[in-house]
Amino acid sequence: MKGAFRKAGKVHNLPAFEREWGFKLNLLSSLVRRDLEARYKGSVLGNLWPLLNQLSQLLIYTYVFSIILKVKLPEQGLPENSLTFGLWLFAGLVPWIAFTSGTIQAANSVVAQANLVKKVVFPLALLPLVPVLSAFVESSFGLMALIALLAISSDTLHATLCLLPLVWVTQLLLTAGLGYLVAGFTVFLRDIPQTLTVILNLWFYLTPICYPANVIPEQWRGWVFWLNPLAAIAEIYRDAILVGEIQHWGEWGVAFAIALAVFAVGFWSYKKLRHAFADVL
Repeated sequence: MKGAFRKAGKVHNLPAFEREWGFKLNLLSSLVRRDLEARYKGSVLGNLWPLLNQLSQLLIYTYVFSIILKVKLPEQGLPENSLTFGLWLFAGLVPWIAFTSGTIQAANSVVAQANLVKKVVFPLALLPLVPVLSAFVESSFGLMALIALLAISSDTLHATLCLLPLVWVTQLLLTAGLGYLVAGFTVFLRDIPQTLTVILNLWFYLTPICYPANVIPEQWRGWVFWLNPLAAIAEIYRDAILVGEIQHWGEWGVAFAIALAVFAVGFWSYKKLRHAFADVL
C-alpha cells in the first residue's frame, strides 16, 4: 500500500486541481493493479483463472440451454449450431460477469479496508471503484477470447466493435453506481452482500442472456428492455460483436440514462454516509 501512495505521489508541476485528480487516478491505477496481483498470487495459472472461470460457465450454459433445452437463436443472420450459440451466449455473459463480480466485491470494499478508512488523507471514494475496475479488467480477457474465437470461426470482424468503448461507459457507470450504494450501506448493515447475491441470481434469469429476448411474452418484452439496463447492454454487445449492426439504439439510450441516474444516487448516498464509516468500523 505504501508503494501505491509513492507511485500516486509522482505528479508535479501541475495546477492544484489537476494535481489532485492526477494523484487520485495514479492511486486508483496502483490499487487496481495491486488488487489483481493479490487475487491469484502464488497460483500457477495466475490471471488466467478469470478466463477459465468464464469459459467454464460458457460450457455449462451452452450444454444446458443449447443441447438439452434446444433454445433457438433469434433470426439475426447467424447460423444455427452449438458453436454460434456459445459465441452468442458468451457475448451476453461477458458484461454480466463483470457487473456481478464488481458489484458483489464492491459491497465489502469499505468493510475489508477498515485501516484505510481511518486514514484522514485517504480518498474513500476510490475504494468501491477498485473491485469494479478489477472485475472489468478480468472480463476483458473473456472479451478478447470471444473476439478471437469469432475471427477464427467466421473470418469476420465487424466495424461495430469500435462502438464497444461507448457501451463500456454505460456498464461501468451502472456497476460503479450500485457498487457505491451497496458499499456504503454494508458498513451499517452486514446482510447487504448476502441479500445482493440473492437479488443478482434472480436478476440473471430475468435478463435475456441464456435465452433470446423473443421468447419473452410480447407484452412484457418492452418492460424488460426499458427497465433492465443489463438486457440492453447484453444485446448491444451481441449487436456489435456478432451481428455487425446496432439494432437497439433506443434501449441503449435508456440504459445509459438509468446507469447515469444509478451512479448519481449511489455516489451521493456513499458521500453522505462515508463520514460515519470510521465511527462504525
